[in-house]
Amino acid sequence: MQFFDPNNPNEKKKMIAAAVLAVVAIAVLGYVFFGGSSTKAPANRTAAAKASPSPRVVKGPDGTVPVPPVDESTNTAIVYRQAVPPMSEGDRNIFAFYIPPSPTPKPVIVPTPSPTPTPPLTAQSLSPVTVYAGTPADFSLQLNGDKFTPAVHILLDGRELPTRFINAQQLFATVSQSLIKTAGPRQVMARSTDGQLYSNTLSLNVNQPPQPNFTYVGIIGKPRGNDTAILQDKSSKDFIRVQRGDALGGRFRVFSISEKEVVVLDATLKIPFRLPITADQNSPGTPYRPPPTRTVDDEPM
Repeated sequence: MQFFDPNNPNEKKKMIAAAVLAVVAIAVLGYVFFGGSSTKAPANRTAAAKASPSPRVVKGPDGTVPVPPVDESTNTAIVYRQAVPPMSEGDRNIFAFYIPPSPTPKPVIVPTPSPTPTPPLTAQSLSPVTVYAGTPADFSLQLNGDKFTPAVHILLDGRELPTRFINAQQLFATVSQSLIKTAGPRQVMARSTDGQLYSNTLSLNVNQPPQPNFTYVGIIGKPRGNDTAILQDKSSKDFIRVQRGDALGGRFRVFSISEKEVVVLDATLKIPFRLPITADQNSPGTPYRPPPTRTVDDEPM
């Protein structure tokens, strides 16, 4: 069996066509793999060499190449201003966010106090220096000092009092009893109406007056109206009978007697005290029942 018949014209044409295709294929493969990389590479190297000539190296006398100086004025420092949280990389939580520290509080600057100016007037002493609360009448107050003038007045707790100028060292004022109804210190000074002249401040002591140490527990009525009050000493618990005008406790005197109260008067200060009637001390809550009322003809009890 023959694969090729040379006497057949069709077979000859097929063989020629196959040979031509094989030659063309070999030529194309040779161009692709060898022609493009080998022919144009020297031209590219030459062009590159001509485009960038090598710089000329100038050596120094000792054969070394000098290094050109660097202009440090054109350099810009890079400053990293972000605060780094105080934690190590190994323990760092990627989900935690940075919390800035609390701001440092500013120090409180206390201004230096200016010295208090010296008053142009001088107050040295009072007379009297002590009074009692509840005094029933007005009283005179003497202020002793220096540099007083007729234009200044005595002030009691900021209230201007009627003042009489004696001399540069002495002033007198009248104090109303309504200003000392309660105990406690009162501030006294001298000052002019326009406030240009003023003195330092002194203290007037208003004390609580001595209190009667008795309780009003009952009354014995008399036909002629000269009633008898029954009082009890708070200390000894003793009962005593008193009438109007009787001395009481060595300091007080009975001023009036009624079914509601007994009024006693301080014999020295002339200050009245009211003693309201109270329950029986022996039976709390029970009103006191006085002894039977005796008449003038009865024997003394």
